[in-house]
Amino acid sequence: MAWNSPHLVTTEWLADHLADPDVAILDGSWHLPPENRDAGAEFCLRHIPGAQFFDINAIADVASGLPHMLPSDAQFADAVGRMGIGNGANVVVYDTRGLFSAARVWWTFRVMGHDRVAVLDGGLPKWLAQGRAVAAGPARKAPAQTFVVHRNNGLVRDLAGVRALLGSPAVQLVDARPTPRFTGGQPEPRPGLTQGHMPGARNLPFTQLLNANGTLKSEADLRSALAAAGVDAAKPVVASCGSGVTASMVALALALLGRPDTAVYDGSWAEWGRDAGNPVATGPA
Repeated sequence: MAWNSPHLVTTEWLADHLADPDVAILDGSWHLPPENRDAGAEFCLRHIPGAQFFDINAIADVASGLPHMLPSDAQFADAVGRMGIGNGANVVVYDTRGLFSAARVWWTFRVMGHDRVAVLDGGLPKWLAQGRAVAAGPARKAPAQTFVVHRNNGLVRDLAGVRALLGSPAVQLVDARPTPRFTGGQPEPRPGLTQGHMPGARNLPFTQLLNANGTLKSEADLRSALAAAGVDAAKPVVASCGSGVTASMVALALALLGRPDTAVYDGSWAEWGRDAGNPVATGPA
């Protein structure tokens, strides 16, 4: 089934609206450090026509010491404004994996108060599988626009906020990392981090939200995946992962199920796991 949601668009929809002046297409690709892939270089080799590259490592608080933390309001407004994105734009984000890091860019726009943003279901792999046109080279220069941030802090949690939630029955902590990392049986891809998870967290690996072709599962299948992980879609969730990327996939899935208020722990395990003072559990949820 095809979703009918403002949070997710199909390749067919995007193909029909490529030339719309109010549609802004962003390649939000990012890869884990051990993969040694350069998402920006890959963009120059092949991207959807008219797309700009949104570098989550550069449009970030690079002074934080943590990977791709949310940028300041001014930094975000300047970066997207120079891409030709104003407050009236309909933003569509995709990535080269199908559905992976694009959700992080989707979430970032929503934190900045821009709700006219959607993820391309199936991303570049589905676009290519359908034989659709691609472009090469740097992004085409777009006329600069003014973007005004209206930050929605309800969609973000920091370290102190998550610590305060431990043991609370009111909010569910949902960790999107692969199960071996969640249980502590597999090292983190970033060195120096404790292995395990936050006490009381549920484990919902982001891959459980996807079909084999990289598209998002149906509503019924998403609800089944959530239930299997012990997550109640009707109750508030704070999503976490390794560095706040795939946690945004959980936020996207819950938005599609009627919970657009799902928050993401921005620092995620990259922050939690580096401090020996933070409580850590191992084994199953």
